[in-house]
Amino acid sequence: MSPNRNPILCAIDEADPAKAKNLVRTLKSAVGGIKLGLEFFTANGPRVVKETAQGLPLFLDLKLHDIPNTVAGAVKAAAALEPLLLTVHCAGGAAMMKAAAEAKGKTKILGVTVLTSLDERDLELIGQRGPLAEQAQRLALLAKESGLDGVICSPLETAALRQACGPDFLLVVPGIRIGSLALGDQKRVMGPKDAIAAGADYIVIGRPITGSPSPASAARAMLVDIGGR
Repeated sequence: MSPNRNPILCAIDEADPAKAKNLVRTLKSAVGGIKLGLEFFTANGPRVVKETAQGLPLFLDLKLHDIPNTVAGAVKAAAALEPLLLTVHCAGGAAMMKAAAEAKGKTKILGVTVLTSLDERDLELIGQRGPLAEQAQRLALLAKESGLDGVICSPLETAALRQACGPDFLLVVPGIRIGSLALGDQKRVMGPKDAIAAGADYIVIGRPITGSPSPASAARAMLVDIGGR
């Protein structure tokens, strides 16, 4: 990790725009960017998304998954918001990912490999080939071949994907937990320092920051812990 880059992307899991904007305002000097997801985008629309980011790098986590033309159109529309990162599902296939890559403008497109809420049993139930780590690597390599800039992966697959995909392929890692914090709907998790050591370019952290009495202080403490400034 570059000592001059803050790799923490704070997940703003707050659908109320006024509360979200206030939270982002307190975090502006403490994080490397914010993540807004499908719930916020659907509830508030693109204009409010842009306003809420307040100039911070934006990870727009929409997880697009449709036929290639539809995804290309959605990527082009989302790129008008100038997000740093935008997500599509790798499971949409090579043609869909290529269409997204061609429509992206300056936005970096990331493919979602295997959701951190899934485990081996879940993959079996939906008919995907395991083991889970192998499935994540298959999808990551397909994303790279299809022209995507990187992938979303769990911390547990990060080291293997860094080795398989090389140093210039972005790995953005959710499923970050601190101490005894409840897992919630996450099943494959790791601490922030270990995720960075495994090769993550960015780590996505929500509740450990946003649930703190002082979110900015919590984010700064995490940055120091992982070796940033």
